[in-house]
Amino acid sequence: MTSNASSYEFTESDGPMDIRASTVLPAVRTDIELLTADGLTLVGEFAEPVGRAPRATLVTMHPLPTAGGFMDSHVFRKASFRLPALADIAVLRFNTRGTCSPRGCSEGEFDGGAGERADIEAAVAWAAERHPENIWLVGWSFGTELCLKYGATEPISSLIKGAVLLSPPLHRAGDEDLDAWAASGLPLKVLVPEHDDYLQPEAAKERFGRASQAEVIGVEGAKHLWVGEKYASRVLDEITDTVLPGRSQPLPSTWAGAAATAS
Repeated sequence: MTSNASSYEFTESDGPMDIRASTVLPAVRTDIELLTADGLTLVGEFAEPVGRAPRATLVTMHPLPTAGGFMDSHVFRKASFRLPALADIAVLRFNTRGTCSPRGCSEGEFDGGAGERADIEAAVAWAAERHPENIWLVGWSFGTELCLKYGATEPISSLIKGAVLLSPPLHRAGDEDLDAWAASGLPLKVLVPEHDDYLQPEAAKERFGRASQAEVIGVEGAKHLWVGEKYASRVLDEITDTVLPGRSQPLPSTWAGAAATAS
């Protein structure tokens, strides 16, 4: 592990500033490497609050790498930019096997969700060694398939509190995976865009009905990729509400203090 994560030039603002898509708020950002059970090294980043322990840790699984998904997919990048400072939530992002980003390339080759079981296990194990108290999976598109297929089974199920799913296609994950989640009792929050390309809200409610604890929320106007600050902010609010229950206010849309701008 190194502590030379991508650096940003922070400057103090004269007063409250609007938080924009490229706004980076203070956090301790560490470049990490994950070693899988089958001997691959995966690259990632861990962002945590400055000077205090996180109240929760998110282990994120990105969209399909063969369609451009990687650890910097915009919702997860914004999560790492904002949540450590705004909500004391740590964010672990990583590239699954065979995936590249500006952080670097993870070893191995894309395996359609099979070999990636070892990837998610390595990421959760790393997070549990760092801050074991309140770990949540957050999957987006292909990443939801990994959450559903492996999150409710050991060793992951005993280390996490639940999962948040963004735009689940339910292509690789099926009824037996939903049944495993139902049996586990682990919470599931499922955010489904109104105009999703693969699974829309009413169909999602029917499919996820196999897991009675699943809370399926249709998001009006949204599409599969959650493009637009309005929708990215909604996702981050929903994630925060789930992992920090009892929170009554939305995440702030302004920030007073040091901040940077990402390229």
